[in-house]
Amino acid sequence: MLSFFQISESTDTVRSITRFGRESSVYELVMGGGYQEILDRLLEGIITFGGKILISLVIFFLGRWIINRILKIEQRFFKKSELDCALSGFLHSLTSIVLYSTLIFLIISIVGVKTVSLAALIAAAGFGIGFAVKDNLANFAGGVILLINKPFKGGDHIKAQDVEGIVQTIGILYTELQTFDNKMIHIPNGPLSTGNITNMSTQPIRRVDAATKVEYGASVDEVREALLSLTKKNSKILTDPEAVVRMIAMNETSLDFQLRVWVKYEDYWEVNWWLNEAIYTELRRRNIGIPFTKLVVHNPIEK
Repeated sequence: MLSFFQISESTDTVRSITRFGRESSVYELVMGGGYQEILDRLLEGIITFGGKILISLVIFFLGRWIINRILKIEQRFFKKSELDCALSGFLHSLTSIVLYSTLIFLIISIVGVKTVSLAALIAAAGFGIGFAVKDNLANFAGGVILLINKPFKGGDHIKAQDVEGIVQTIGILYTELQTFDNKMIHIPNGPLSTGNITNMSTQPIRRVDAATKVEYGASVDEVREALLSLTKKNSKILTDPEAVVRMIAMNETSLDFQLRVWVKYEDYWEVNWWLNEAIYTELRRRNIGIPFTKLVVHNPIEK
């Protein structure tokens, strides 16, 4: 037989269900004296939410480990396929963003935030976000354009946006250049894709132009012969195309000559520096005068 208290408790439960006919709100429970049910709901909510948080943390750390493994496998694949480092850097960054975005949305859905509501919220704030990140969107589009048009690749020596260096990688938003004095420069992809780009690495040979000035009265033929003789003293200067010497200007105090030689791309700077030193030495050896500015100061007090 049921005890009196059990019958009374069952009767109170039936009365509560009959009174509200549905799941009661907190306000209705407070007004009806259902404090025990409020406490039960609170404990149930804490346990449920805590469980979701715990599961989310597990998924986050597990997902991060999986993403890192995927990115490492991707890098090994890029190295084996000998893919251009600029393109591989861009794809690596893009893959990382996509994978982490997917992980975040998965965790949000587990916690209980409806992705549809989240998407609606993002869409509502899209106008403001668009203005806030418009430059970054332009940089992202610029990176895609650079990868499609391929004005340069990783390892190329380029000059753009008033900087010069070796291309390291094309990122999602920036292109990295390493300067010759070992500085790392990040150029936004947007302006880079729409500006002038000079690529010094596309051609196997380059021309070195060495200019010099001599005094009036010097023999043009002797100056030409002196400059051309230098091209035979350096094996890195190519014979085809052949070297050329021309007088390019007659200034007020000097005759200007220019020596043009062709070299392999990798020998450009070495030959350029060598020519400047060799020209000065050769002109002095032949007693060909090199003009320079003279300043004479007279003291009006002296008699």
